[in-house]
Amino acid sequence: MTNMLLLLAQEAEAGAHPPTPFAVNTGLVLWTWIVFVALLVLLKRFAYPAILKATEDRERTIARQLEEAEKANSEAKKLLDENRRLLTDARTQAQAMMAEAKSAAEKERTVAIEKTRQEQDDLLARARRDISEEREKAVQQLRREAVDLSLAAAAKLIGQRLDAAQDRSLVEGYLASLEKAN
Repeated sequence: MTNMLLLLAQEAEAGAHPPTPFAVNTGLVLWTWIVFVALLVLLKRFAYPAILKATEDRERTIARQLEEAEKANSEAKKLLDENRRLLTDARTQAQAMMAEAKSAAEKERTVAIEKTRQEQDDLLARARRDISEEREKAVQQLRREAVDLSLAAAAKLIGQRLDAAQDRSLVEGYLASLEKAN
């Protein structure tokens, strides 16, 4: 390198034309090639194997990560399908339970209505029976009073008191024959 600089300096002193960027200097070209080849040998010997090893390691790591990502993706898809299936099953079960509950509620309502109707009918029948019994009691009491009044009226008309038991049976028999006739 120093030789080249000396040559350039000598040429400049000798009055030769000044160096241009397009001028070819064979010494400079020779040294450039020697430095290039030396660097190439050094890089090939020491740097390239390390670079190639790092690149291959990185390539293997990326390939492994891609495989893991594919596995995770397929597993996620399976889980998603399973979740969808479970959700569909849960919805179906919920609908079935709702239908069953609705059916049970309807049956319970029907039973309650029927029980209420039965109780109402029983209450109505009991009320009718009570009314009928009370009416019968009232009719019998009215008959007794009518018999007593008839006997009292007959006793006043006849002017004497008749035997109460005979008179009563006579009038009751007459009233019973009237009822049968109606």
